[in-house]
Amino acid sequence: MTKQSLNHIIVLVTTKDKKEASQIAQGLLEAKLIACANIIEGIQSLFWWQGKIDSSQEALLILKTKKVLFKKLAARVKSLHSYKVPEIIALPITQGSNEYLQWIDSSVRISRKEG
Repeated sequence: MTKQSLNHIIVLVTTKDKKEASQIAQGLLEAKLIACANIIEGIQSLFWWQGKIDSSQEALLILKTKKVLFKKLAARVKSLHSYKVPEIIALPITQGSNEYLQWIDSSVRISRKEG
């Protein structure tokens, strides 16, 4: 595990559909909060909501970014998302090719306060 790889995260966000996922991804890319977004549509989610088990067809966003950008990313997702409580969870990237991690670094914008 390199020190550099611990600075990068994968963020998972479920959305009501592919259109919403695309809109959120576009907003995050324009703000340079992510380097890349993958959209997987047609996932079936089962979850607890308001005291009972519910289910929904959703789309899943897989976002690649820097750990220091998570708070800004989460705030931006909340502002663009239709859900009252959107899923916004981060997983560390523990290994990655140096070239790919450097590409993430060059694709996002980090302010002095964050960096």
